[in-house]
Amino acid sequence: MKQWLRFRHAGATGFGTLTQSGISVHEGEMFGRHAATGKTLALSEVELLAPCAPSKIVALWNNFHALAAKLNQPEPPEPLYLLKATTSITTPGAVIRRPSYYDGKTTYEGELGIVIGKTCARVSPAEADSFIFGYTCVNDITANDILTSDPTFPQWARAKGIDDYGPFGPVIATGLDPAKLVVRTILNGAERQNYPISDMIFTAQELVSKISHDMTLLPGDLIAVGTSVGVGVMKEPVNTVTVAIDGIGELTNEFRL
Repeated sequence: MKQWLRFRHAGATGFGTLTQSGISVHEGEMFGRHAATGKTLALSEVELLAPCAPSKIVALWNNFHALAAKLNQPEPPEPLYLLKATTSITTPGAVIRRPSYYDGKTTYEGELGIVIGKTCARVSPAEADSFIFGYTCVNDITANDILTSDPTFPQWARAKGIDDYGPFGPVIATGLDPAKLVVRTILNGAERQNYPISDMIFTAQELVSKISHDMTLLPGDLIAVGTSVGVGVMKEPVNTVTVAIDGIGELTNEFRL
């Protein structure tokens, strides 16, 4: 298993793998040919960036048995998803602020993210693993009152596409079996979500396959697989939210009202 990340150091953007001694710097392309340079940087020397730069973020809705049951909603026969603006991406550790024009409820959604490693179109579930580069932590932040403000049109794109409402990272972990992972979300020191990825209605491989039949997935594209029970509103003036997945790490951001 490797943990890949991106960083800024001395004014330049780089990438590498996380080691016990710091970051093993690589050259080339994360999703192409690359090699270690032999240089190591301490984490304290760099600014961590989102671990990749997706051309699109595909975000799932109603993809967990437990949440569908809690909401008394039918389980979908095919994945239900939206596209989240890439300008919603921010860095691990970033401070996220609610827009000045909006005073409604904002929720955290701890999720697993699938990162695509090579161009992927119309693949089968059996082929999907060879197109998946790895997995990451996602907080799919949502401005709930915007979502439902117009009864004629659910505003998924606007409610989830606000600047900085899409943090993910801090790394992309390879060599993991997603079905064995558990997502935990901690809000201001209290655990609010703790659910297994094995409860997904559509597996990671099925999601990649089905979405790739609708649209070509490119290297670095991110699929947020949806969330489960425990989603909640961030109510304090300053909220610390951590999405933790063993084997990947912890994504922590501060959200300010």
